[in-house]
Amino acid sequence: MLLLHYLRTTSRFLPQISHSRSSIRTYTMAPERHPSTFATSISHTTRDPRPGEQRDVDYYYVPMAEFEKKIEEGGFVEHAKFGGNRYGTSKDMIREFMGRGRVVVLDIEMEGVKQIKKSDISARYVFISPPKPELETLEKRLRGRGTEKEDSIQKRLAQAKLELDYSKTEGVHDLIIENDDLETAYKELENFIFNEKTQDQGAKDGDKAGVSVQD
Repeated sequence: MLLLHYLRTTSRFLPQISHSRSSIRTYTMAPERHPSTFATSISHTTRDPRPGEQRDVDYYYVPMAEFEKKIEEGGFVEHAKFGGNRYGTSKDMIREFMGRGRVVVLDIEMEGVKQIKKSDISARYVFISPPKPELETLEKRLRGRGTEKEDSIQKRLAQAKLELDYSKTEGVHDLIIENDDLETAYKELENFIFNEKTQDQGAKDGDKAGVSVQD
């Protein structure tokens, strides 16, 4: 399994932010270009659909009680709460794609990364970083929207700093990609994925303990 870690200001929680489009495109390009190899999971959420979103395409929209029951049953590989709403990635969906031999690609944020690292799931972790200087770039784009209040901007920047600091912790990520140019960022991601798959297959052929991006 491959986990793409974005800053919370560019992740699934806030897809409407202007600069998120290129980040999310990095996430979707592998499945779009190699549909028989990759699959992206659809997250569950307790929030209502936004204009233009489709049920069972953008998210699985579920009541809070159903979501919390699924947490109690251990049905999520990771889950998080943001803005009063919950978001989570279903274990069943991941198992289904893995059963088809797909590499599952997850769009995830810091708390999700921490949860999955504590689990028995084998994965590769890639951090998609905004262009440097990171915080200045984020602040400029947040202010450029013209819809954020000052306290909201400061909260988002504070969270972004936490995640940037976490991304620099040794051993947390297998690769950090600066998303300055979409095609360049995607190519770096693609090369990393296929190199990992080649190494894994070689290890299996030699009856060695390999590293899998599919588990």
